[in-house]
Amino acid sequence: MTVEALAAAVVAACEAEGVEHMITGAFAYSLYGIPRSTKDVDVVLSLAGGEPVRRVVARLDHLVEFEAQVQFDTLTWGKRQVGSLRGSPPFKVELFELFEDPFVLEQFARKRRLFSPQLGCATWLPTPEDVIVQKLRWGRSKDLDDARDVLAVQGPETLDMAYVTAWCARHGTTTRLEAALAGIPPM
Repeated sequence: MTVEALAAAVVAACEAEGVEHMITGAFAYSLYGIPRSTKDVDVVLSLAGGEPVRRVVARLDHLVEFEAQVQFDTLTWGKRQVGSLRGSPPFKVELFELFEDPFVLEQFARKRRLFSPQLGCATWLPTPEDVIVQKLRWGRSKDLDDARDVLAVQGPETLDMAYVTAWCARHGTTTRLEAALAGIPPM
């Protein structure tokens, strides 16, 4: 199984269970930036509707072996359920619970249903602006490069830069945004 097929299966499981969701990570970045390979599928799940994580985990049980313990991730989205593809290659699935963070809630509310060429189906994805803000917020070298690449590929003139700038000011990441903009190669 490819990681793309696994991601499509996770999306199908969320939709079959009626769980509001949003694909994040490399799949979201690749839609707006420079496509790259990945070995994991990251999905944010709404907690509305009663035990959504458990329902999605149960639906994926034939494909993914999930760890019994829920983990807490300080870099990303709080609580997450982590699993690995049964068999090989050992792709990873991370189901993040939506949590009470103003930006995370805004990002989830703004998500769009778009066709993902990588997945071969429509799915819910963050906006390019929200990918940029989140990458700048995380601030790892790879994330800063990703933010710059999304800015370069999408073009600042096509993005809601007032929105990006406002969130960067709120998060204290304005300097990172300025560096990302300055790093866009001339066309």
